[in-house]
Amino acid sequence: MYNNKKELLRTKRHNRIKIKVQGSGERPRLVVHRSLKHISAQIINDSDNKVIFSLSSVSKALKSKTPSAGNIKTAEQFGQMFAQKAKEKGITKVVFDRAGYLYHGRVKIFADALRKGGLEF
Repeated sequence: MYNNKKELLRTKRHNRIKIKVQGSGERPRLVVHRSLKHISAQIINDSDNKVIFSLSSVSKALKSKTPSAGNIKTAEQFGQMFAQKAKEKGITKVVFDRAGYLYHGRVKIFADALRKGGLEF
């Protein structure tokens, strides 16, 4: 299924995390995914099994601002934009799911930008 052992181990960690971190209607789960070139995030209501809102650094609004999306500067801008759009949807409290990635680098900067943008977790 996975050609890369690191990705297999990350998905195993993510499955363990998903058992402990559940999103509900009032506090949905915010999942972040990063690749070498991009970062994306989704807000998921686990009780209904529905994605409420998602955004990626591939989107035209962010792609026009930054040429490369695989760095810390873009992760911060993406976090601010994601927090703003989530607040427009009426979401202020979330449960943060780091998806098996270390809370370090782009994931940490993204989370800090979300907090600055007004999301609580």
